[in-house]
Amino acid sequence: MSSRILSYMLALIFFASGAAKLLSLPFEVEAFARWGYSIEFMYFTGAIELLGAVGLLLPRLSSFTSVCLGGLMLGAMATHLAHNEWLMFSVASAIALAAFWRGWSGREQIRQLISTLGRKQ
Repeated sequence: MSSRILSYMLALIFFASGAAKLLSLPFEVEAFARWGYSIEFMYFTGAIELLGAVGLLLPRLSSFTSVCLGGLMLGAMATHLAHNEWLMFSVASAIALAAFWRGWSGREQIRQLISTLGRKQ
């Protein structure tokens, strides 16, 4: 699968998930309450997911954004694991794996981005 297609797929997933949180859809509000997380944390997570979706669509940032979103998904995996939500743990794991794979496939792009940022300082 091409890295561009994977970026688009991940962007769609994170856009939908982030929008659901920012729109306070009942299933998201109920889930965050069940996990003991605040509504503010839900909005924060939704904003990060939406920003991540945009970052995935920007060629210079897509690999770096993928790694960051993979890290975010580690938190989702931990939450689902702690609450014995095995199906959602599996879904979160698959998304994390896809995000880390996308980041790994663009590791040279990440190196160039870091190098460029280092030179500007």
